[in-house]
Amino acid sequence: MEDKHIGQSVKEMVPGTAQELGDALESVITHVGEIGRYQKLLFFCMAPFGMFWSFLYFGQMFITVTPQEHWCKVPDLADLTPELRRTLSIPIVNGEYDHCSVYDANWTEVLETLQPPTGAPVVGCQHGWEFLFDDIPYSTIVNEREWVCDNAYYVPWAQSINFAGAIAGGILCGVIADTYGRIPALVVANLLGFIGGVATIFTTGFWDFSICRFIAGMACDSAFLMIYILVMEYVGTKYRTWVANLSISLFFGSGCLIQPWIALWVSDWRNFMLVTSVPMLIVLVTPFIVPESARWLASKGRVEKVVKIFKRFEKINNTKIPQAVMDEFVMVAKSFKEKEESVIVLFKNPSIRVILMYLVGSFMGVAVVFDGLIRVSENLGLDFFVTFTVTSATEIPSIAILVVLLDRFGRRWLVTCPMLVAGVLSVVAAFVPRGVMAVSLATAARFFNNMSYGAVIQWTPELMPTAVRASGASLIHMSAFAALMISPFIVYSDRAWDGLSLVIVGGIAVASGLMALLLPETRGRRMPQTMEEGEELANSRPFIKKSVALAPSRALAT
Repeated sequence: MEDKHIGQSVKEMVPGTAQELGDALESVITHVGEIGRYQKLLFFCMAPFGMFWSFLYFGQMFITVTPQEHWCKVPDLADLTPELRRTLSIPIVNGEYDHCSVYDANWTEVLETLQPPTGAPVVGCQHGWEFLFDDIPYSTIVNEREWVCDNAYYVPWAQSINFAGAIAGGILCGVIADTYGRIPALVVANLLGFIGGVATIFTTGFWDFSICRFIAGMACDSAFLMIYILVMEYVGTKYRTWVANLSISLFFGSGCLIQPWIALWVSDWRNFMLVTSVPMLIVLVTPFIVPESARWLASKGRVEKVVKIFKRFEKINNTKIPQAVMDEFVMVAKSFKEKEESVIVLFKNPSIRVILMYLVGSFMGVAVVFDGLIRVSENLGLDFFVTFTVTSATEIPSIAILVVLLDRFGRRWLVTCPMLVAGVLSVVAAFVPRGVMAVSLATAARFFNNMSYGAVIQWTPELMPTAVRASGASLIHMSAFAALMISPFIVYSDRAWDGLSLVIVGGIAVASGLMALLLPETRGRRMPQTMEEGEELANSRPFIKKSVALAPSRALAT
């Protein structure tokens, strides 16, 4: 009679079968150790990939940073000191030497008098530019290829193309992760980062540089996201917050902290690319250390492989899974036949579609504010490397506080409240003089934004069902990178008014924080295993349930 019941469950594919698979997995993880020795090893295996993520995300800033002191080159004045050359040839606009114009003068007469030409007309740079390397003490792509003045737009465009690569990489790696597993996707992502980073060294112009940065961008996010999702799935629910957020603060945060000093240490943008790209080859040893996702293997029917993985957990954690628990898992896993799911089903299910819409909107805003606050540091009036380090240093304490608060107050409030504070601080920073005060306010805004970013990153896989978790998370992250394509131009808007970028960032922060209030809370809940569980989670939020219920009547009215 029992066998008949099991066969009937498999045949009819009742929703309970998939739910039982999730319950059985959770039970196995509980008995094998929710945060045992093996999970701790996996946590530290995330370290290099968190650093690689920071290199991929911010590395382009350090090879395209613009020396603030630059002016038009005048070959006739080449034998004079740099300061005297600038004094004699460059007009002063708004109390500062202009970067993009030069006097149209008889330089022989100027050399005789050593006085600036009075009343001479002004023209654009005819012979290129001179650069002082006081603030940026090494040669960058910007000064080598003269991406300043009329060509300054190359910098934001190249960064946007890099983010476009992240969108393509998110699609590719998400499909690989859900079709072939998380480990193959992790390997592919990091190899793309290595290839794109090293190839950048051999570029000579804008388009070949942009193509290489597109390839490197394909690794951004996925180079870390895949192992992040994998480790999260092996950790018990009550430890998920610690693992999820400490991995970002310690590993991504450390990469941000050391990055400016690597740039200063090597003092060459090509060597910087080598130092930050070649270590990504460490991914080639990952398949021998990090196991494939047990949840993904079980959902694909590869039960024997899952059993072997948990036997390894038992050995390393020095624990023992009760035979009855393991037998139940094997029975349920073998009886479960997963329906073919793709990320498209996220849009077909009304409840999950609403979650996706709000989550994408909130994630996009958090990401743009995060990116904008770090990129605007170049324009805040203090040393670029110090400012970048100080703002990056907020990563560790802000996430440490988040870890303490997240399971107490929940994801929703820990995304919304810090974003509202970050928005207010950003707007205030726009109206104070450039210097210590502006940097302090921007740093405080980054502190609160870090909290929201850590919370929304953890929230994302917690809201996605297992069958589409990797591709769904990649879609959401991909949407964020689509929004980030405008981020360099937000910073570029400071050319119109110094505080405009911070005002825009502040407005986005407030809007995205309020949108997060519409999402369901996942505190203390296991990650949904099936689409049905995902729908149940969505409908736990009355606003979403009501929106879905009203959707058909709206359609009829239309």
